[in-house]
Amino acid sequence: MAAGVCLAAAAVPMTAGTRKEASVVPLPTSAQIAWQEAELVAVFHYDLHVFDGKLYNQAENRITPIPDANIFHPNQLDTDQWIRSVKAMGAKIAILTATHETGFALYQSDVNPYCMKALKWKDGKGDIVADFVASCRRHGIRPGIYIGIRWNSFFGIHDFLVPQDGSRFQNNRQVFYNKMCEGMTEELMSRYGELAIVWYDGGGHGPELGGPDILPIVEKYQQDIIFYHNSQRADIRWGGSETGTVPYPCWGTYPYPYSHSKNQEVVFKNNFQLLKTGDPEGEYYMPAMSDTPLRGYDGRHEWFWEPGDEAHIFPLEKLMEMYEKSVGRNSTLILGMTPDDRGLVPEADAERLREFGEEIRRRYGRPVAVVRGEARMLTMDLPQKPRVSAFVLEEDLRQGERVRKYRIEGKVEGRWKVLCEGSCIGHKRIERIVPERVSALRLRVEEAVGSPCIAGFSAYE
Repeated sequence: MAAGVCLAAAAVPMTAGTRKEASVVPLPTSAQIAWQEAELVAVFHYDLHVFDGKLYNQAENRITPIPDANIFHPNQLDTDQWIRSVKAMGAKIAILTATHETGFALYQSDVNPYCMKALKWKDGKGDIVADFVASCRRHGIRPGIYIGIRWNSFFGIHDFLVPQDGSRFQNNRQVFYNKMCEGMTEELMSRYGELAIVWYDGGGHGPELGGPDILPIVEKYQQDIIFYHNSQRADIRWGGSETGTVPYPCWGTYPYPYSHSKNQEVVFKNNFQLLKTGDPEGEYYMPAMSDTPLRGYDGRHEWFWEPGDEAHIFPLEKLMEMYEKSVGRNSTLILGMTPDDRGLVPEADAERLREFGEEIRRRYGRPVAVVRGEARMLTMDLPQKPRVSAFVLEEDLRQGERVRKYRIEGKVEGRWKVLCEGSCIGHKRIERIVPERVSALRLRVEEAVGSPCIAGFSAYE
């Protein structure tokens, strides 16, 4: 996004979740802008069952403890290799599952005994979270941490709660578990420096629902973080599927402050339609993310490594389609990475990520022309008459999403012709068209809230 493009006309900065003033579009926080500008995010899933030689079974893993944590033994662990592989794709943020459904913690926890201190590997002194964060910083990637507290097979936690029988025993166990979750949050938020995101998968019950009071701890240590999410706060929203895509339009604004933690009868209606599209009149800024595992092709959906699964790595053309239907529709794409039992991203996965990054740069790295500005019409002359096949539109999100309707016209053989039209732009809108030779192009903003602030109108051969 081009800096300094538009003046802040009638716009008031707000914190995440703050209601907008009348007739003023809601504005993103600096963390939300950085999140959308990242465009590509990697999430690394790593846990004990990577080493058990069995197919990952989520339902079973949520209720069945691993018999022996010492199966965890990645004797070639190289988190630098992990981060190099996703940097080649173009990722700007990388997230690690510090805990997942087994309950095992990939760091030196003082409050959770089921952690790396319990292993024979590295004499109980390993800390994969520390290794991961250090690798991110070495390679210019912003680190994030995923904290799984909704399910914990080791402690017998199912959907945030210990088995409910009304006894003092049950109540005491819940108090213990909540305190442990708060303690892990404090450890992970305070020990590893500034983080881009903390991700509580499936949400995290707040204290009003019998869960831990995690939000004040995160806010104490991480003032400029994406918090995703619980019943008290959500800075981004799930895009309604794990396909790595969102439908069009996908607005960054939303009518409720806490994503799908509340108002579920509306949010879950019509196959999560509201999560998928957002609401152009929404009073809260909460952009959508699109997530999917890299090994999700042809009937598979693997967040964790399994042997012999290389055929299910998404082909390059599918990844490009995904990119154009996520990043190109105002959403951030999160791709799931599966380090193997050696402690490496498999060679086939790393190679596909490299190809993906190269293809993005080939298609969208060299525009034939770019214009920007605060105007309802932007025009570019193209005397070489390039054969244009794609456009990228960007709004200056510091001023919020203002465009509501636009069209792109090209001068073909001396006459203006409509090439495409749409509604939502947001951070980025990619439009692909049947190739046309044009001598000029113009963007017409036909409807907007206030003056449209176009950070970029780019054309590509």
